[in-house]
Amino acid sequence: MKRGKNKTPNLNRNAGLKRQLNQSLFNFNSEWVDTSNAKTTRTKFNCIDLFAGAGGISCGFDMAGLNTLLGVEIDPIASDTFRNNFPDAKQYCGDIKQLSVEKLKEIIGDEPIHVITGGFPCQGFSVAGYRNPNDKRNVLYQEVVRIVKELKPWCVILENVPGVITMKGGEVYRAILKDFADIGYPNMSAYILEAADYGVPQLRTRTIFVANRFGLPNYYPKPQFKPETYVPIESAIDDLKSIDPNPLINHEWTKHSKKMEKRIAKVGPGRSLYENFVDAYKRQYKGVPAMTIKENHGGSHIHYELNRCISAREMARLQSFPDSFIFSGTMKKAMWQIGNAVPPLLFKNIGIAVTLMLKQIEKKYKDQ
Repeated sequence: MKRGKNKTPNLNRNAGLKRQLNQSLFNFNSEWVDTSNAKTTRTKFNCIDLFAGAGGISCGFDMAGLNTLLGVEIDPIASDTFRNNFPDAKQYCGDIKQLSVEKLKEIIGDEPIHVITGGFPCQGFSVAGYRNPNDKRNVLYQEVVRIVKELKPWCVILENVPGVITMKGGEVYRAILKDFADIGYPNMSAYILEAADYGVPQLRTRTIFVANRFGLPNYYPKPQFKPETYVPIESAIDDLKSIDPNPLINHEWTKHSKKMEKRIAKVGPGRSLYENFVDAYKRQYKGVPAMTIKENHGGSHIHYELNRCISAREMARLQSFPDSFIFSGTMKKAMWQIGNAVPPLLFKNIGIAVTLMLKQIEKKYKDQ
């Protein structure tokens, strides 16, 4: 186990890549709008959530007043979570490659589709693992292209890891823009957003692709917080540290022997219990947003104060899920779903920005 001097948190990750995208010629047709004080009401705009997982995007869009008509997810337990938390939405549990447009239209009926969104699988892209340019999951975004081409939503919102921008020297990024341009969305833009900039008590950067088929600017939410004002981890979960495990609210964590607890006690902030798996059983810092949370080797990161892993409910809080959002399955499966989700609060702000864009489209091109 590596101990050594405690590390310091990096609150400004991917800064160079962000600057690169800010200067990109591909992002000429985009605007940043203030969503910080927006009043949200239920709108008439409808969404389809592809690669929905447990429903992080749909949860955020619901907070923004958008209506998710359908969630598409291959994992049965994540599908169950989605179904339980979005009872008014339809749910397709299966391989998206097997979902025909005819079947999709049969499921949603005659409802208009304003937004298609989705976080296409990122395992092949992620810089946290072994990036494989030939990973078949890298091209699953093409299933989104197929569905978008037929349904012709007003807008497309996609999310992925920052590494998608640099994959294969930028070839994947340029291919995504070209593929959507070829089907009528020629102004797709991409920016890296930091969840902590929008009040999420966690550092989590995502690449957000936005496009519309009317040639109007793509709206993005302006950042609302700076590193010195980020919401710290303890403000989100400190009240849970004295609450006993409760599976009914997903407040469960990995059980440890006394011997293991003594080993954990020696792990300092930013350090890992293991030398060869430095992102597993890493102790969180206090006073700053959480490091990116995930399920790893049957556990999660170590609590900033207690000698245990953070619980699934604490992970959900750090992702900005409401406490009423309950995850199906075992503790490990709940952690897996939460770790793979996107922060709803981030997507609430994206949803507010998108709603402003949709209103502009409705005003100018209502019948198209």
